[in-house]
Amino acid sequence: MIQARAENVSRRYGKTLALDGVDFQVRAGELVGLLGPNGAGKSTLVNLLIGIRRPTHGRVELCGGDPRDPASRRTLGVTPQETGLPASLRVGEVIDFVRAHYPNPLTRNELLDRFGLTDLIRRQTGGLSGGQRRRLAVALAFAGRPSIVFLDEPTTGLDVEARRSLWDGVRAFHAEGGTVVLTSHYLEEIEALARRVVVLANGRVLADDSVTAVRGLVGMRRVSLTSPVPLPDLEGLVSVERAEDRLHLLTADADRLVRALVAHDVPFRDLEVRPTSLEEAFLALTHSPAAA
Repeated sequence: MIQARAENVSRRYGKTLALDGVDFQVRAGELVGLLGPNGAGKSTLVNLLIGIRRPTHGRVELCGGDPRDPASRRTLGVTPQETGLPASLRVGEVIDFVRAHYPNPLTRNELLDRFGLTDLIRRQTGGLSGGQRRRLAVALAFAGRPSIVFLDEPTTGLDVEARRSLWDGVRAFHAEGGTVVLTSHYLEEIEALARRVVVLANGRVLADDSVTAVRGLVGMRRVSLTSPVPLPDLEGLVSVERAEDRLHLLTADADRLVRALVAHDVPFRDLEVRPTSLEEAFLALTHSPAAA
């Protein structure tokens, strides 16, 4: 069953084309990561699918209906990029207020435990740190036992421990059959959570596949080695990063590159060859001529 869909969707803000003929769909039970640089169109696509904005052209659908129809949003949970919380209310009061809007919400304790908020229950939201407020905002998206959740940059401002705690909460929801659409600048986050990755740039979809397949789209390998000397000019070398005497080389043909190193009598040791990371694939895709 398809829970969210965009068909040939475009969206303009004045003269700015934020989305350009995007096709996108999310099936029940998927965990989809939306990747893209600032201005790629990620938040615009989310806002169309949850009914905050309407497309300039094309069609969007949520849970079988119009996203602007309240009936279509009954099983929807959302954490937008910016969330306002009543500064004078305590964390427990905010949770209870949101829970009261649903016929069968999670219990207060379930939400507190799942997102590491138990120790904050009596704190006023105005006295929370930015990361604590963000954790609360994410927890509220799950209060009504939604079937589909959109999380727009959910871990912005969180430290490593809090981020991983939130990941556990998202994984638990997904393991129970929930559907998640996640946007993030943290590529580690997408790699850790998503089963499917959609790469956006300049309002267009550049890739839509598994994490492994997106890496493979750029056809690159990362060759790491230790060498005390500068490298000569080598054919097929895409990029070079040096950390002290450790070199990280990006190339489309690792075997050919290693043969070239030997042919040029470059001394090296501790050779390692591996596929590109999602971050490397993402950068290659968004900086390719097709993304311009």
